[in-house]
Amino acid sequence: MPPEPPRKGFTRFSQQFALAMELPFLLVGSTLTGGVFGYFVDSWLKTAPAFLIGLGGLGFYAGLRETLRRLKKMENAGNGNRQS
Repeated sequence: MPPEPPRKGFTRFSQQFALAMELPFLLVGSTLTGGVFGYFVDSWLKTAPAFLIGLGGLGFYAGLRETLRRLKKMENAGNGNRQS
């Protein structure tokens, strides 16, 4: 007897669940990476926390942009459109 093919509903659920678990780490991780990099630049140049705030904000922007890109890609895949 051949194996049963996977169910599309379960596959869709698992993809959505994986995305939901990944996105918060993406957003927080990019913000922390920018902030830590800014902290080290500030300590190297002996400046106020300007780079910490600036690069942390830049990291937040990059994380938010990547989050929205992945959500759009998931939405397009669900509609049958194959766009990046």
